[in-house]
Amino acid sequence: MTKYVFKAIDSAKSVHTGTFDAHNKSDVINMLGNKGWRALSISEEGARKKGDIPLPSFLQKKAMKSEQLVIFTRQLSAMVSAGVPLLRALGSLEGHSEDATEKKIIGELYRDVQSGMSIGDALAKHPDTFNDVYVNMVRAGEAAGILDDILKRLAMQQEKSATMKKKIKSAMTYPMVLVGITVVAFFGLMIFVIPQIGKIIKDLGGPDSKLPALTEAMLGISSAITNYWFIVLPIVAGLIYAIMHYIKTPKGKRQFHALILKLPGISTIVQKVAVARFARIFSALMGAGVAVLDALDVTAHALGNKIYEEALLGAIDDVKNGATLSSVIEKTPLFPPIVSQMLSVGEETGQTDQVLVKVADFYEEEVDTAIDGMSAIIEPFMIVFMGGMVGLIAASVMMPIAGLSNQIKG
Repeated sequence: MTKYVFKAIDSAKSVHTGTFDAHNKSDVINMLGNKGWRALSISEEGARKKGDIPLPSFLQKKAMKSEQLVIFTRQLSAMVSAGVPLLRALGSLEGHSEDATEKKIIGELYRDVQSGMSIGDALAKHPDTFNDVYVNMVRAGEAAGILDDILKRLAMQQEKSATMKKKIKSAMTYPMVLVGITVVAFFGLMIFVIPQIGKIIKDLGGPDSKLPALTEAMLGISSAITNYWFIVLPIVAGLIYAIMHYIKTPKGKRQFHALILKLPGISTIVQKVAVARFARIFSALMGAGVAVLDALDVTAHALGNKIYEEALLGAIDDVKNGATLSSVIEKTPLFPPIVSQMLSVGEETGQTDQVLVKVADFYEEEVDTAIDGMSAIIEPFMIVFMGGMVGLIAASVMMPIAGLSNQIKG
């Protein structure tokens, strides 16, 4: 007899874990079946693959990278479209995966599907990798028997999302590097340069010499940083942590998202990103056969902006009462007029998903253009900012030197 560790689910969707002594896994499955439970996973107690040395839990990755998810979806779509059985396709992908996290996730999917679980439910067990949009689209495709088509749509959607994220990250990299250099240069000057120059100026001018206000301010900042760094650093770190923590709370997140929608320049990009994401996700869900209200609910939570989320969740009630989505969207300033007009055409022709794909393509191009334009503006702005900071410090040094020079000539 061998002791097996199991995880099972009952008819009420409650998960149970435990052990059974049995001759093989089939006996365990039968025992669970007698209880009215369905097996999720079964393994021998203490079993471990040869050569496996597990990492501590805090070092283990829990999700696939976005690039890995795109490739996984594309490969699974190609194999299912070619007629390869789903279980065999998952087994093949697991066998050829080189990343430990990806291999583990696909392996768990394989075992869950092998035990009789639907692929949608198996994906839902990994929310860090497969979000609600992904899971709901797969479930809809599985129910309608068009899983291969849905996977193609998902692969395209994942690629578009990954491309947009890369574009935004790329545009933000250069300004963030400049900001980092500016901060390092500021503290370097304040800690190492300004104190020495201040000492020289006071030695030349004497203890009773009066320094310009700008120089006194710079020396005061420098003195505070060098003499009280053990107080300043915790305060700055605590302030940053408090702000970041507050932004993660529901109230803080909403206020932050409302703020960025009011910032000149940034608000335009945020709006276009949200509209493009709405059109892409909603069209994919509608194309997968998901009901309008369910598609709106899933899309609202996937946009990444609380203001847009609240607007779409509010639209659900109006649509329930018989209003068309296009008329509801038309009333909110968050969506440009073209969105409601295109939606109206889609509702009249019964091709909402196809119309919204065109909207998504248009606004993704608009995002690219807006990001390129912002990058062109940010670069000279950051250079001027850095130059202004260095000039301010230089002025605080040169002003007392010029004053001493005039005193010597006098």
